[in-house]
Amino acid sequence: MVSALLVTVFVLGYLAIALEHNLKVNKAAPALLTGVICWVIYILQSSAPEQVSAQLMHHLGEIASILFFLMGAMTIVELIDQHDGFDIITERIKTKNKQKLLIIIAILTFFLSAILDNLTTSIVMVSLCGKILDDKEDRLWFAAMVIIAANAGGVWSPLGDVTTTMLWIGGQITAFNIVKMLLLPGLVSCVIPLLIISRRFKNKYITERIQFTATPKERRDGMIILISGIIGLVMVPVFKTVTHLPPFMGMMLSLGFLWIITMLIHKKYESRPDQSLTTALSNIDTASIQFFLGILLAVSALQSFGLLVDVADFLDNTLKNDYAIGTTLGLLSALVDNVPLVAAVQGMYSLADFPTDHRFWENL
Repeated sequence: MVSALLVTVFVLGYLAIALEHNLKVNKAAPALLTGVICWVIYILQSSAPEQVSAQLMHHLGEIASILFFLMGAMTIVELIDQHDGFDIITERIKTKNKQKLLIIIAILTFFLSAILDNLTTSIVMVSLCGKILDDKEDRLWFAAMVIIAANAGGVWSPLGDVTTTMLWIGGQITAFNIVKMLLLPGLVSCVIPLLIISRRFKNKYITERIQFTATPKERRDGMIILISGIIGLVMVPVFKTVTHLPPFMGMMLSLGFLWIITMLIHKKYESRPDQSLTTALSNIDTASIQFFLGILLAVSALQSFGLLVDVADFLDNTLKNDYAIGTTLGLLSALVDNVPLVAAVQGMYSLADFPTDHRFWENL
């Protein structure tokens, strides 16, 4: 009875998240409700509420490490954007040939998404394409290639996608191995669509180029923030490898250094107040943070109650193959949000079932 109730609440909450645009309700709201209600149901039926509270606090520590990591990364990216760091990259694209432009955009997106994250990179690069291209159909083709390149680039880096970051923080993968194993598949996934789509723009040219109006001082400040931010993000996996501390500690260290750098720049040149870190913090997507909090709380409730272990047993008995299970879950992520799916799989299978850097985790 309790199992059915928990599953019902989770499914209804997930439907509300999936129908966000139809219901005109931000997905963070049903996610938070689902997470809290699942824990309320679990603790009310328990004969040992103190044990349930202890389980909640244990899961909250793991969830917080993910959220702090994401908040730090979002803030660094927002600081780079505030100082027009991405414009500094794109203004160096001089070609007017649309085919060459598509190739350059795809390459930039592929590697930027591995350093920043695929969602942020997609937004930045699609915005750039909108400024450069006049034709609506051209914009759609370029946007499609950006999405493909961003996802292909994000898959081989521990920083490139939320789910990959979750697996890295959870200890299911290591930074070096995920790069070694998935860089080539990710590159192939990007190059093949690029070769197909680029043929459409052969011998086609842009009539006008976007003009950047930043002053030399603004360009210099933006370059300092861009380089500092990228170095800070790249050093996070190095920090974890050297110190063995959780990744969010490295992210907080990088954010702290970048905060000092921005303060020094603003103090010296009296830069605009809207370029401060406090402004960047207010501009990050806090709704997404709340969504991750709610959905991860809900999944942790199902895990603590034992439902995820039952699902894992069902998959093992039905498919009877590690690769078949991983492939099935991977295909399922194309239909449902991959964040709760990966969170559920982390609760279904432990490192005793599939050790760190097992192919199962890479298939997700």
